[in-house]
Amino acid sequence: MDLDDFRWLLTDEGQALLAEATTLVADGTPALAAGSALRRTTTPERAATALTQVELRGRAVAKFGDLAARMYFTPDALEQATRLRVARHRAGRAAAFGAQTLVDLGCGIGGDLVAAAAAGIVCAGVDLDPVRVAVAEANLAALGLPGAVQVADATTVDHSGFDLAFADPARRSGAGRSFRVEDWTPPWTWVEDLLRRDACVKVAPGIPHALVPDGVEAEWVSDDGEVKEAALWAGRTATVARRATVIGEGGLATITDEEDPGPGVVGVRAVGGYLYEPDGAVIRAGLVTAVAAGVDGGLVDPKIAYVTADQLFRTPFARSYRVLETLPYREKQLKAALRERGIGRLTIKKRGVDVSPEALRKRLALSGDAEATIVLTRVSGEGTALLVEPF
Repeated sequence: MDLDDFRWLLTDEGQALLAEATTLVADGTPALAAGSALRRTTTPERAATALTQVELRGRAVAKFGDLAARMYFTPDALEQATRLRVARHRAGRAAAFGAQTLVDLGCGIGGDLVAAAAAGIVCAGVDLDPVRVAVAEANLAALGLPGAVQVADATTVDHSGFDLAFADPARRSGAGRSFRVEDWTPPWTWVEDLLRRDACVKVAPGIPHALVPDGVEAEWVSDDGEVKEAALWAGRTATVARRATVIGEGGLATITDEEDPGPGVVGVRAVGGYLYEPDGAVIRAGLVTAVAAGVDGGLVDPKIAYVTADQLFRTPFARSYRVLETLPYREKQLKAALRERGIGRLTIKKRGVDVSPEALRKRLALSGDAEATIVLTRVSGEGTALLVEPF
């Protein structure tokens, strides 16, 4: 989609075509037939632009929910955009910090601007891509939110007049997604400089702890149990060293290194009546022992992110299982034990062992009527199979 096509899409004629394309897709019209129908009244390029926008809106529901139907996207910018619930959490932190103004240095299609503006923050965004700038501007307008967006190089913008600077560097190279900070745009050296002021930078969840500058808070965020990102909070916005935030249908919860007594206090212990599987954000943040302390438990192994305890505790930071029994770890004996219990449908969870759950399930060839969950892991260095019941 080029800039002229997108600007045309915002005209009355373009909006009528977009509405027609939306109806055709909603009615289940095949793509080829829908394209043919649209081309009766417009050019092939504009028909393609309208149909692509409808398809992108459908994909965007997973990130933006009901707002997706009124927003605009480009394929690559949608992939990079933050999920709305995560963006709203970040905007809430910015507002709680006291930020009244925010600049988004590389705003993309404006997902984070939308969240910040909805939180009452006066927002401005810049991006090098004119199409993304036009899309971000259209999204703010479509949702009735204030904000200014312009084409500019984030690395040359004077952001000193804003309470908070936000950036989401592109993490792609010519070969695709890259986990090397040297491939980021803007580069890591620019990010380090930005982190010397009140700022927030969205980064990949796999960022090494050693890369986080001193005095900067690293927050890992999961949404519905899936780790989505990490964010670096700098200047006065940093309140701890490490934080894990989990977002779900029931709300939001956060745990920090200040609640972590560390492995010196929380050690390895025998498997108790309950097993806890920490959320991925907790694991990334290195706060498994904080979860263990919170459930009055310990680790099953010093290098494995499973926690065990004698009592059941409800925690948003881990999934809970009742440990029913320990089964044989060797495959032949495990197969016999499962068949003896009439188990035919098996969920296999594993951590710290070289096992493919899919391949193992095929080899077990179970055929009973019962359903069960087993956990394959190491307990004090030894391979172990636990029959568990999830809560």
